[in-house]
Amino acid sequence: MKLGIFAKTFNRPTLEETLDAVAAYDLHFIQFNLVCAGVPTLPDRVEPALCARIRNAAHSRDLSIAAISGTFNIIHPDLDQRRVGFERLRVLAQAAPELGTDVITLCTGTRDPENMWAPHPENPTKGAWNDLLHSIERALSIAEKARVTMAVEPEVANIMSSAEKARKLLDHFNSSRLKIVMDPANLFPAGQRPGMRQVVAEAFQSLGDEIILAHAKELDVTSDAGHEAGGTDLLDYDFYLGELRKIDYDGPLIMHGLAENQVENCLQFLKKKLSKACAASGVATH
Repeated sequence: MKLGIFAKTFNRPTLEETLDAVAAYDLHFIQFNLVCAGVPTLPDRVEPALCARIRNAAHSRDLSIAAISGTFNIIHPDLDQRRVGFERLRVLAQAAPELGTDVITLCTGTRDPENMWAPHPENPTKGAWNDLLHSIERALSIAEKARVTMAVEPEVANIMSSAEKARKLLDHFNSSRLKIVMDPANLFPAGQRPGMRQVVAEAFQSLGDEIILAHAKELDVTSDAGHEAGGTDLLDYDFYLGELRKIDYDGPLIMHGLAENQVENCLQFLKKKLSKACAASGVATH
């Protein structure tokens, strides 16, 4: 398992300076966002020259783009906003292979019209779920044509609010183009930590074979889902990393939910946890 980070953790004037900041920590994996290159996360056009610039800048710094963010509210109550989102998702999907990645991360959305990460009373309704099915069908059509994979994660504030619902979604489509981002910190409502190992174990039991990317951040005791930098140890990282080992996950563990001044502490914390997990399983660290 290798450590990586959200590239936009670092706010620099240029793409190259942003990637220099990542490389300075001896990290080799990033989850990329086009905002790092001075364009929107979901642009209406991606110039071939920009794709080449991003790909070459990453390659020259020995950085692999594990995934690129394609997040928008795919069940937004405003149908025009959804339409525009999917038009731009298609643009991103077509560009992704030229950027050096075939994984696009999505948000499963909320009925909240202002914040795609906010809960809403209508989220658990049948209508919202049906809208999600329709939207994922559109996303998978885009993915198939562009030969990329769409990755979603269980998030308590979104429509796909649990591992159980994620499994339901996967079973509905049975598509190799739909995979899971695992972030246990997103499985817990505010302040609810009892039974943590059971919740995480059940998530892995249900979704383990479909995990394409793993995230590393912490629980937030004041609001739904995790929004904190790794290092407080509120999340049981020993158990989480052990579960990743059990499924032979050998992809990157992507740090996020942190400010730049928290990177060093988070990095050292996770290195210690990974070393401990590797020792427990008799595997040498990478």
